[in-house]
Amino acid sequence: MDNKLEIYQFPCLSDNYGVLIHDPQTGDTAAIDAPVADAVFQALKTKGWTLTHLLNTHHHGDHTDGNMALKGEFNCTIVGPRGEAAKIPGIDVEVGDGETYEFGGETIQVYETPGHTLGHISYYFPENKVAFVGDTIFALGCGRVFEGTLPMMWDSIKKLMNALPPDTTMYCAHEYTQGNAAFALSVDPDNAELKARCEEIDAMRARGEPTVPSLFALELKTNPFLRAEEPSLQKSLGLEGADPSDVFAEVRTRKDNF
Repeated sequence: MDNKLEIYQFPCLSDNYGVLIHDPQTGDTAAIDAPVADAVFQALKTKGWTLTHLLNTHHHGDHTDGNMALKGEFNCTIVGPRGEAAKIPGIDVEVGDGETYEFGGETIQVYETPGHTLGHISYYFPENKVAFVGDTIFALGCGRVFEGTLPMMWDSIKKLMNALPPDTTMYCAHEYTQGNAAFALSVDPDNAELKARCEEIDAMRARGEPTVPSLFALELKTNPFLRAEEPSLQKSLGLEGADPSDVFAEVRTRKDNF
C-alpha cells in the first residue's frame, strides 16, 4: 500500500477516544473529532505532527468542544456533516451521504448515519480499511437514539453493515465495551463467540488496555445491535420471524433500561 496512514488513538475526558491520522508522505494530519483541545494538543506533541484537518462526525460537545482552539492554533480545515453545519464550530467543508473527501492521498467515503443525531456521518478510508463511526456503532453496542428514531438508527447500522467489508478496522468514540458486553450477554446468551470476546474484554480492561478499535467482522458476529436479522437472537428475545427493525428496537430499548 503506497499511502499507509499512521493512526494514533488516545483517551480523553472520562471515556472518549481521540484519534489522529497522519500521512507520512504529505505530512497531512487529521483529528477525528475534538473532544477537548488540550488532549489533541498533547497527542500532536507526542507524535511530532502538525494538525491540518479536523473531521467531525456530529455536533455533540464531546466531539466538537476543541474545534475552535485547534483551528485558532493550526488554521486546520474543519470538515463536518452538512446536516449539522450550523452546529459544528468553525466548519469549512460540509459533506453528506455518498460524497467523498480527499485527505493524504486517499479518497474518504462519507456515509450519513443518522439516529444518534439527525446529521451524524461516518468516514471510511477504503485503501487503509479503517472506518470512524463516531457514536453510531460502538464495540458491542450502538449509540443512544437522541434525535432520530429507532428505525432510522437501524437503517444507519444496516448501511454500514452493507458498506464496510468485514476486514475493516472500526474506530468508535467511547470506551463503553465492558458495559456493552454485559448487556450483550443478557440478550444473546448462547453466542459462543460473544462469550469468548467478553472474557477477552475483561482481561484487556484489567490490564488497562483499550478495547477500541475492533474488527468489523467481530462486531457482525457478536454485537447484538448488528444481529437483528439473526434467528438465534430473535429467538432469545421471543421475536422469531419479526421484522429486523422491530428486533433492533427491542434490543435498543432493553439497553436503555439495562
